[in-house]
Amino acid sequence: MARLFFALRPSAPALAALAALGESLARQSGGRAVPAAKIHLTLAFLGEVEPQRVAMARGAADAVGSERFEARCDQVGSFRGAGVAWAGMSEMPAGLVRLAASLAARLRDAGFVLETRPFVPHLTLVRRVERAVPVTPIAPIAWTMEGFSLVESDLRSGRYVERGSWGGKQGTR
Repeated sequence: MARLFFALRPSAPALAALAALGESLARQSGGRAVPAAKIHLTLAFLGEVEPQRVAMARGAADAVGSERFEARCDQVGSFRGAGVAWAGMSEMPAGLVRLAASLAARLRDAGFVLETRPFVPHLTLVRRVERAVPVTPIAPIAWTMEGFSLVESDLRSGRYVERGSWGGKQGTR
């Protein structure tokens, strides 16, 4: 079985800025910075998916329209129970809200069970946080989103492998 999730990836310049921010937050929080190659915004987490159901996940993504929108991270903080520090958005782009809702609806129609918690878009920058990071405004890190990907998380190697992409380039600018 494959451990899958749908994600948005920032542009290369935004990734570099987010990775540097993650290093700073790791020092502040006593945690471990997430490598730039693994920084993403999760749209939908599918968990362990049987090989024959991967096509169903792809089909759900095929039915989702993707539009361009600007993602703008302008705050950092941490989730107490999860032990992570994140970069997030004080205002959610309407295009992101529509994309996440549409993808979730199509995945549920295909029989996938998704989290019922409200969608809280963020990019995890630090894991194993020892000291909480208060929600704090930062200089905005912005990029234009034009698409999304299906990603497999290989727990043995720790690598992420893209299994499909929709809607054009991931992050630009």
